[in-house]
Amino acid sequence: MDDEKDQSDQTNWKGLREIDRAISENRLTSYSWKKAWADPWGRIKLIAIFVALAAFVAFVIVNDVIL
Repeated sequence: MDDEKDQSDQTNWKGLREIDRAISENRLTSYSWKKAWADPWGRIKLIAIFVALAAFVAFVIVNDVIL
């Protein structure tokens, strides 16, 4: 009985269990966004990407209006 418990403890990883639950509940995208936003470097990357996209959209709009 103890051997079975030890074996299940080795393969029972908390992070994978959380991802598995997210997949089974079809909320993997929400999980990914929340994890990325919780990480300080991930938050900086997301903000930088959105700022770059906004700058590109503004450039395209201004460039089309001028020409």
